[in-house]
Amino acid sequence: QVQLAESGGGLVQAWASLCLSCVASEGTFDDYAVAWFRQTPGKEREFVGAISYNDPTTYYAEFVEGRFTIARDNARNTVYLHMNNLRPEDTAVYYCGIRRWGVGDYGSWGQGTQVTVSS
Repeated sequence: QVQLAESGGGLVQAWASLCLSCVASEGTFDDYAVAWFRQTPGKEREFVGAISYNDPTTYYAEFVEGRFTIARDNARNTVYLHMNNLRPEDTAVYYCGIRRWGVGDYGSWGQGTQVTVSS
């Protein structure tokens, strides 16, 4: 079963950029759509964006407003979330999840990576 590990979070000021990574082990991303979600205390996990399993098509939540970009590098078993113009409301733990052939619910969550944006 594919295992995921997120990294790249940190503490940044508003308007800064960060690049998060989601690395797959015990398998590959080849057959999986990959999504990024985020969660803050007391709230449900929120969809950020996703990339299709078989082409580079991406989808984003409305709040992204063109600031984030998802890219995949199957050779490195890595999916990236490039985040620009970060806002304090982007503060959250960010998770990546997968679903095979883009069907069903996302799962196989990693431990998450904390992103904190100060004003």
